[in-house]
Order: sequence, then structure tokens, then C-alpha cells
Amino acid sequence: MNKKKGFALATSVTLISSAFLAACSGGEETPNNEGNGSGSEGTPDEAQVLNLLDGSDIPSLNPTLATDAVSFNVLNNVQEGLYRMDENDEPTPGMAESHEVSEDGLTYTFKLREGATWSNGEPVTANDFEYAWKEVLNPDNGSQYAYVMSIIEGAEAYNTGEGERDAVGVTAVDEQTLEVKLTAPADYFLGLTSFGVFMPKLESFDQEQGENMGTSAETTLYNGPFKLESWEREQGWKMVKNEDYWDSETVKLDEINVRVVKEVQTGVNLYENGDVDRTGLTSELVAQFQENEDFSTVVEPTLFYLQFNSAVEALDNQNIRNAIDRAYDKEAISETLLANGSIPANYLVPKDFVTGPDGNDFRDINGDIGGYNVEEAQQLWEAGLEELGTDTVELEFLNYDSETAKQIGEFIKGELEKNLEGISVTIKQQPFNNKLELESAGDFEMSFAGWGPDYQDPMTFVDLFVTDGPYNRGKWSNEEFDALIESAKSSTDSEQRWADLAAAEKIVLEESAISPVYQRGSARLTKPYVKDIVEHAFGADYSYKWAYIEGKE
Repeated sequence: MNKKKGFALATSVTLISSAFLAACSGGEETPNNEGNGSGSEGTPDEAQVLNLLDGSDIPSLNPTLATDAVSFNVLNNVQEGLYRMDENDEPTPGMAESHEVSEDGLTYTFKLREGATWSNGEPVTANDFEYAWKEVLNPDNGSQYAYVMSIIEGAEAYNTGEGERDAVGVTAVDEQTLEVKLTAPADYFLGLTSFGVFMPKLESFDQEQGENMGTSAETTLYNGPFKLESWEREQGWKMVKNEDYWDSETVKLDEINVRVVKEVQTGVNLYENGDVDRTGLTSELVAQFQENEDFSTVVEPTLFYLQFNSAVEALDNQNIRNAIDRAYDKEAISETLLANGSIPANYLVPKDFVTGPDGNDFRDINGDIGGYNVEEAQQLWEAGLEELGTDTVELEFLNYDSETAKQIGEFIKGELEKNLEGISVTIKQQPFNNKLELESAGDFEMSFAGWGPDYQDPMTFVDLFVTDGPYNRGKWSNEEFDALIESAKSSTDSEQRWADLAAAEKIVLEESAISPVYQRGSARLTKPYVKDIVEHAFGADYSYKWAYIEGKE
């Protein structure tokens, strides 16, 4: 993502809508992943080949440019940052064998492990991290994820052209020592170093590949548990065990094959034929398989929403946006169209994602704001039309090309045209990559979007909407909101920081900068012989480092 991080899924055609995300997203462990993680004592007794599905191709494996969940999921398994998230979503040593934090919480000193190498035999050094992180911040590269490094001293200034590269607080003290200076204490920073944007890059290889970096198996370098053996555009890719990985003895899988399949029924057919080991289910298939022992559901801290482009006169009107938010039945989308554990959302930061200084869920502060109310929607709509001086509004609705997205798009269109007199909605369905490009260019009016967390903090959702932020693609702007985010980013008072974030979220929702639709759930089938796929609540969705096959007939 794209946190997430960011829009796609790593192990099935759907789990379901994750092919929509522009950032990383994840979920909880499922019954089919017995004992997920490195603590498993299972012993593989079968051919160690895992066969999966994905709803879209990989946009980029260049950490400087990656923005979506598909890319970050693959990066998480073929590369490794300073730390890696384990089965409990706790950071565990990766390329760094240890770290120290200064008493004021502002300086991290990482000690890199000796003997770790790239897939071309070159050693992984501290310079690979300094170079890679500064390339993300380099304004010439236009990285959409540079903002996630703003907690680093000098990062924002360099990225905005107001500071120097050498002033960024990331320094390779020597080949095995990396020093990072922050602008404020951040408990989540260690986990953030596992995220795809923070992956290292070998400078000589990156310079040699240029624009081709991360566009094919051959133009990508690997230091993680797996490496790409092949990658066929819009067809799929194959990951194989990286024998040069420092912890290769832990890796049990020899091969992971991923097919790009957009149709859910096709995925189910492949699953039933034994050609793939995992697949997602749409609502009409849930009833058919919910008694199957392979069936499971999970609710994830991933939000899907309508984003409005304020460059469109009608959508720059708060009454019009509020009316749209209240004019369609979110519960029907979650419970009838999806029927996969998804829940209707009238919030920005998901439920059961993160707790505050008081130990309570962040969601408890603001509760629900807005939501389905046709009478209120019609009153707001009439007020908005009067302010615009018109009787009609025509909107183009940018959407993805999966069948689930199509169903949701048609439902929302029908609800709006039924409940708001004078509105006309035209749906524009686009392939995943095309849609990302249109959104990035601001070439849309209303769009169906999603976001999964890049790290475990409300900021990963709330700061999406700062003025001129890279993922504030609708260009909504509010000075009070911006000030609250700035205060939260610099605050050393955890309670005040939490209050600032909650107040900022409330502004987004009351002004309908977006219209939240649902918090994602997923229904899937997983073969019982698939063990220990680790599913993450933030950052990349999946880790296969500890996965294996056992009991396959």
C-alpha cells in the first residue's frame, strides 16, 4: 500500500476485495493456519510447493516506487528489511541482528548481521539501507510513499526540496552499523522498518538497472527468504527458496506459484480441481461452502471507501458529499453483497486495530459518524443543489474490474440514483494498474478505494488526508485538520497525541472528505495441508517464511 499500505491480495483472487488496495493490509490468523509462525514444530513430509492466486499483477518491485499491497506482499517475501514482523506481529531481527535506542527515544542504532548477502553474492551493508531510504525521499524520484518516512530527521525537508540529502538522519556509520535519528519518539518505528518502502537496495545494481529496476525477475535483487524465478505479466509469478538467505534453514517451502485470476468462480474451480491451495469466495459462494471444513472468515483492519475529487464542483460541496455518504445502505453491501465477515463502516480508523494510552480501542473515542439515513441524505442533497444553483449532478464513478467491485459499484449507483433526485452516475471500470494511474493523476470524479495499515498506529489512516498529501487524491483540504496532524506528529505527550488524532478523524468524517463503506472481511477456502502462513494486521499481508505443506495426499 498504498498500506499498506495501499490494493491487492497475495493468496487468493479475492480475500475478496484486496485487489482494490493501494496499501498493505492484513488479517488475523485463521483456523487453517494451525500454529502460524516460527514457533511451529511441524515437520514437512510432502513436496514443498504452495499454489496460490492473486487478483492482479505486480505493479513494481522497486521499493522506491511500490505503492500497493501486491507489490508489498511480494517484497516482504523476496526481500528483508532491518526487522521482520513475526507471527504475533512483533518485530523480529532481519538484516539487523540487534538495535539500541537512545534514552530520549530519538536515535536508533542498528547492528547488521555479518554474512547476509544479496542474490548476486554481494554483502548486504548499512549503505544499502541509507541509499535506499534516501532514494525514497529523493524528490526527483517522486515516491508516493516518501511521507511515511517523515518521522526521520530531515526527511520531509529533503523530500520537499527544502533540505539536503546529507541532512537526512540515516547514516551508515560503517558496513555493519546504521544510525537513524527521529524527530519524535515513535513506538511503531521498529516495526515500520519491516515495511516494503524500507527495504534496502544495492546502489550499483539500482544504478545499472535504472528505470527497469523491479520490473522483472531479472531486474530485481533478492535478500529475503525467496526469490523470483519467473514473472509473466498478467499471468503470474514463481518464487523459489533463496538458498543464500541468512536464515534459509527456517524456510521449508521450495516453491510458491501464483496465478493471476480475476474471476472468483475460476479460482474456486482451480481449488476444487486441486490446482491451487487457497481461494477467496464471493457472497453467492459462501452459502455453498460455509459448512466445508476448508472454509474460514476473518475481519481485517482494512477500510474501503468512496473518495471524492474536490476539483469537481459538486463534490467540493460538503452538503453534496454528506448526502452521498448517507444515501446508500452500507449494511446491505457488507451483509448481502459481500457476506464474508465484512462490517459496515462509518469511521476511518478500523475497529480492533490499535489501543490507546488508556488501553481502549481507538474506535471507542469517536464511535460512528454519518451513515445510512435516506431522509437526512435528501435534505442535505436539496441544500447542496440549491448552493450549486442546479437541479442535476452527473458523476463518473471510477471502479476496479473485478466482479465483486462491479457488484458494489452497481449497487451504490442504484442507491444514489434511487434516493437522490437529479443525480446520474456513470461507472468506469478499469484494470488495477490503470485505476491506480488515473487516481494518482487526479483523473477521476468519485472513486472506490481502500487502505490497509502500513504500521500499527492511527496515523497510518488519518494522515492520508493532509493537504497535498500523496494519497489525498481528492485534494480535500482543512487547515484545522492539518494542524492537528502536525501536532500529533511532533507530540511527546501520548494522551494529547491520541486526542489530536481523534479530533482529526472526526473532521474527516463530519465533512465527508471520504465516505467509508466497509471494514474488510474475507471468506476463503484453504487446503488443510497448508500450514503456518502468517497473516499480518498491518504492513504486508502475508509471510511465507514459516509456511510448509504437511499431510497432502
